[in-house]
Amino acid sequence: MSARASDAGWRGLDRGARGLVTAFAVSGVMHFVRPAPFEAMVPRALPRRRALVHLSGAAELACAAGLLVPQTRRVAGIAAAAVLVGVFPANVEMTRQAARRLQRHPQDNAARGFLAATVVRLPLQWSLVRVALRAAGVTGRRRPGRR
Repeated sequence: MSARASDAGWRGLDRGARGLVTAFAVSGVMHFVRPAPFEAMVPRALPRRRALVHLSGAAELACAAGLLVPQTRRVAGIAAAAVLVGVFPANVEMTRQAARRLQRHPQDNAARGFLAATVVRLPLQWSLVRVALRAAGVTGRRRPGRR
């Protein structure tokens, strides 16, 4: 893909979708560079946690790249929404672990802040699903005065 095609793809995205591409790209790379924090989020009942982390990181990178290409944007946006729904249980698990950590260390302000961040992230995940679907062209923004 040429730099020109990449630019056209980036410019074709709204601010929310650009943020999603950036977040998926950074997070996807981090799944490979520092997999341990992601492994801790995988529910213990699931086997092969490292492989699941690598798989989800690869999926995030593929979605980020696909959203940049107008010809693959629709399928990439739908896939990004599916990834976000699929990793939601891991985010719930991260919140549960943060709550347990704060119970063990109630005076730890870092633990308190981390728990707050994980709680805020849960509903934001669904906003990101909407951003992904909007980038895919599946849903659109409602215009004032239209139903």
